[in-house]
Formats: sequence, structure tokens, C-alpha cells
Amino acid sequence: MAKKLINHPDRVIDDMLSGILRMHGGLLKKSDEDPRAIVRTTLDPGTVGVVIGGGSGHEPSFIGYVGEGFADGVAVGNIFASPSPYPILTATKEVDQGAGVLLIYGNYSGDNMNFSMAAELAEMDGHQVRELVVHDDVASAPKGEEHKRRGIAGEVFIYKIAGAKSRTGASLDEVYETTEKANNWTRSMGVALEPCSLPQTGKPNFSIGPDEMEIGMGVHGEPGIRRTKLMSAREVAKELVESICGDFPYEGSDVAVMVNGLGATSLLELYIVYDNVVDELAKLNIRVHKSFVGEYITSQEMAGCSLTIMKLDDELKELIDAPAKTMCFDF
Repeated sequence: MAKKLINHPDRVIDDMLSGILRMHGGLLKKSDEDPRAIVRTTLDPGTVGVVIGGGSGHEPSFIGYVGEGFADGVAVGNIFASPSPYPILTATKEVDQGAGVLLIYGNYSGDNMNFSMAAELAEMDGHQVRELVVHDDVASAPKGEEHKRRGIAGEVFIYKIAGAKSRTGASLDEVYETTEKANNWTRSMGVALEPCSLPQTGKPNFSIGPDEMEIGMGVHGEPGIRRTKLMSAREVAKELVESICGDFPYEGSDVAVMVNGLGATSLLELYIVYDNVVDELAKLNIRVHKSFVGEYITSQEMAGCSLTIMKLDDELKELIDAPAKTMCFDF
């Protein structure tokens, strides 16, 4: 039985949101219409609204990316479960400043269904809405079937690009087009060393041997592409870089790089992986323009990491560098 610092397994989301809003009330507020819809306390009139969301248990995602220069609202689901359409609809209505709203979410069946339903309901109420589905996980579907891939840590880059583009005063179509470019130029892949457990069960959501690791496992414990003996950080970096760069033509490009911890991996380890990733990228004449190392999309207390690479042109460089402030990050 896994040990967790909670009060009751059925109240973990409400208790978490209470703590977040108590600490970050100057930045975030709960909607009066739906407690699972969280929006910025101040919005930018005349700009495109950006709404994100997904299941809890991935903190700081998704609520951690609501703020200045990032998303404007978030719909919060239960542990590893999509939010219902209603908080998505509520957040959409509250952040619409007259220029329309872009909904961004990962490619999972529940999110696809509920965000699309919310978009339809919002349009019936007179709101202009577009949807963008993130599909960066190269391990979840083969090349040529990118539309079937899961959204994982690459979602953070996509939120950042959308929020920054919106703040330029671009139209909804322009925000969508730039963000979809970033989406199509982003690839991720992860490895898992140890499982996580859900608060309601306290039991691991998968099993793995003491000397094993899984290549390509998803953030909810979805099976990867293969299980192997534990590898060194250098071997893991080589595996991830080769898989990602074999899927998209990054050679000779400027890129943004993220080494993301899944919840129980120390920064010591993540920086070792990052150091080895940069070595591997240099062999391909890939230049790192901006780097992120830390926990961005976790999976409760799962041990492991993921690597995300996004190709940059001049426009995306400016947007990834643009200032932003959320409850977790001050870019």
C-alpha cells in the first residue's frame, strides 16, 4: 500500500484546489458556475482566450499553466480522468474576451469527446471556438499516424506558444495556425522505472522488475514499446534522441528541449539526462535554443522521465522566449 499525504481519497481534488487557490489567489480564481473551472483573475481584453485541461495527478499540469502569457483557463478532472464538458464550457465562456477561444487538450478518448462537446455547446451560445489536439508521443503510434498519438509533456510547449501568440493580438485563426505548427514540430518520448499508485486504491498501476525499465510508457501507465534492463542515463538519452529525431527532421535545426520528470525522479538524475541529451543532439548538428529541466507533467509518484523536442523558426523562438508567469513558473 502506497503512502500518501491526503485527508480522504475521495476529496483529493477539492482539497488540492483549495490549497492552490488559497496560495495563488492573486493569479487564479474558481468560477462561481463550476468549481472545477479555474481562470485567471485578470484577462487581456480583445485577445484570444486559451483554455486547457485534463485529469489531475499530473501536477503542475494542467492548472500550473494558467497565467500571464500562458493559458487563461483550465478545466480540472479527477485523477487520470478527463474533466466533464461543463467546466470546459464554463472556462470557455469566462475567458472569451470577444476574440474567440482556443481549446487545447491531449489526444485521449475522454478529452476528445468532452472538449468537443463543450466546443459545440459554446458555439451554440454564440462563442467562436477552435480545438487543437496535442499528439507528441512518438511511442504511441507509428510515423504517418501522428493523429493517433497521445499528448504528453509536449503539451506544455503548445500551451506556451498559444498563450504568447494570443498576447500579440493575433486572431483566433492566426493563433490556431501558429500553435498547430508548433504541435506538428513537437515530439516526445518517455521511459518509466517505477509505477505510480492512485489515491483511491493505494496500489501500483503496473508492475515492473527491480532491474527493468519500460521504453515509451504513457503518463497513465499505458504500455510502452518494449521493456528492457535498466540502462544508464547516457543510453537512455541516446535512445530517446534517436527515436524522436528518427521521426521528424530536426537535424540542423534550432530547438527547444524539455527533460521532464514523472514525479519521483530527482533533479540530479534529470540534469544528468539533459547533459547527455545535449551531447546526442550536437552529433546531429541540432542547436538548443531554450531548455527546460524539471517536473512539468508528472504521473503521481511514477519514476522516470520524458524528452520533448520542438523545432523552432524565428516566430516560435520569439514566442517560446516571451515572458510568462504562472503559479509555478516565471519565464
